[in-house]
Amino acid sequence: MKVSLVDLSAQYIALEAELKAAFERVARSGRYVLGPEVEQLETEIAALVGVRHAVGVSSGTDALLCAMLALGVGPGDEVVTTPFTFFATIEAIVRTGATPRFVDIRPDTFNLDEMRVEAAIGPHTRLILPVHLFGIPADLEPLAKHGIPVLEDAAQALGARYRGRCAGSVGRLAAFSFHPTKGLGALGDGGMITTDDAGLAERCRLLRSHGSPRKHQHTAIGGNFRLDALQAALLRVKLPHLEAWLAARRSHAAAYTAALSGIDGLVTPVVPPDVIASFAQYTLRVRDGRRNALAAALAARGIECAVHYPEPAYRQPALLALELAGSCPEAERAAGEVLSIPLYAELGAAQRDHVIAAVRAFFR
Repeated sequence: MKVSLVDLSAQYIALEAELKAAFERVARSGRYVLGPEVEQLETEIAALVGVRHAVGVSSGTDALLCAMLALGVGPGDEVVTTPFTFFATIEAIVRTGATPRFVDIRPDTFNLDEMRVEAAIGPHTRLILPVHLFGIPADLEPLAKHGIPVLEDAAQALGARYRGRCAGSVGRLAAFSFHPTKGLGALGDGGMITTDDAGLAERCRLLRSHGSPRKHQHTAIGGNFRLDALQAALLRVKLPHLEAWLAARRSHAAAYTAALSGIDGLVTPVVPPDVIASFAQYTLRVRDGRRNALAAALAARGIECAVHYPEPAYRQPALLALELAGSCPEAERAAGEVLSIPLYAELGAAQRDHVIAAVRAFFR
C-alpha cells in the first residue's frame, strides 16, 4: 500500500464544485488583487483567531517580513529566535537587516526554550520570534515578561490553542501561512498577519502595497505583499471545514500516539497539557542513530516520510558568512533524530494502520 506524506488532491476533489464556483466568481468580478474577497477572508480569520485585525498577504514568509517591518525591526537590531525551524523564519529576519540571535530548543516540543531566552536578550534585542513548530504552540507567557514585542510564527498553527487562546492572538502580531500543505491551504500561496493593534494593522496594510496609502504616493519602503483575490476566495470555501479537518488530524495523531508510545528508541510528539495542537506534522523522534534506517524501511513499504528539519538554520550556506552559530545542542540532536510520517485529514484508517504496522515491525 502506498501512503503519501500528504495528499492535496483528495481535499480538492471533495470541494471541487464549490472551488470552481469561487473561481468563476472572481474571474467574472475583474478584481484579482486584494478587494472584497480578501477583506472578507481577513474578517473571517480575525474572528477565528480572536483578534481585532487580520491583514492578508502573499505568503507566510511575507507575513513575517511585513510584520517585522511594521514593528520597525532593521539594521543593528537583534531578533531572539529558534534555529530549529523552516528557513523562512530566519530569512525574513535577515531581509530586514537585523541579526538572528539563536536560543536552543526544548527537547520535548522542539520549540524555543523559554527558560533560555533571558540570557540571550541584550541591548539590541528588538523582538522575540517563537515558532509554533509542527502546530504545537510554544510557551508564550514567559516570553511576555521581558517587555519585548513577541511575533508568533504561527505558519503551522492555525486552529491550535494555547492556554485557552488561539495561536496568533497572544503575541503583538502573528504570521500565518496558507501554503497548500498547511491545515488551511490555498491552491497557490498566501499568508495572514493578525494583531489587536490597529496602528500595526494599518502599517502592515501600507507596507504590503509598496508603502502606498494612495495611488502614486509612497510614504514608506514596503513591498508587493498583496494577497490575490482568487486565493482568498478559495480559502473562504475551505475555511468552514477547518475545524473538522483539524479534528481528523488530531484523531489520527491520537491513534499514532496510542500505537507507538512505549517503543524503545522511539518518542512520539509531546503536547503540553495547556495546549491543543493543530498537528501540521506528526513528527517522531528516532533514537540511537536509526532515523535514516526507519525512513528507508517505511519507503520500502510505500510510505512517504520527511525530515523536518535536517539541520539547524545556522548551518545553511546562505548564513555561514554571518557566523551565527551558537551553542544549540538540543537543536543539533533533534535534527539528527526527527522523522515526520503521513498525517492529513483525508488519511484513511487503513493507510494509517499500515504506517503503524510498518513502524512497529521495524522496531521488532
